[in-house]
Amino acid sequence: MFIFVPLNHGAQAFREVRPCQHPTMYKELAVTVAVVLLAVAVVTVVALMAAAGAATLVRLDGGTWPSALTRAALTFTAAITLATAVTAALTPLLT
Repeated sequence: MFIFVPLNHGAQAFREVRPCQHPTMYKELAVTVAVVLLAVAVVTVVALMAAAGAATLVRLDGGTWPSALTRAALTFTAAITLATAVTAALTPLLT
């Protein structure tokens, strides 16, 4: 069985190449959105784990449920605020 290959098999006519070209802007935007969403998810999970740890420590120390929930809320807020401050500080360096 023979396979017949044109002499210049890598070359294509311009009319064949043109419709195959796609702008990469949409792919870059999709990657950026995916990275941002993943970063937000990671920060939220870490903040929730820190809040749960703080509430557990308060309960183990003999605190009441309202004081444990208050400490958990403060810890969650502090973790989100810290992530926001780091993002704001790094934004000029990454743009």
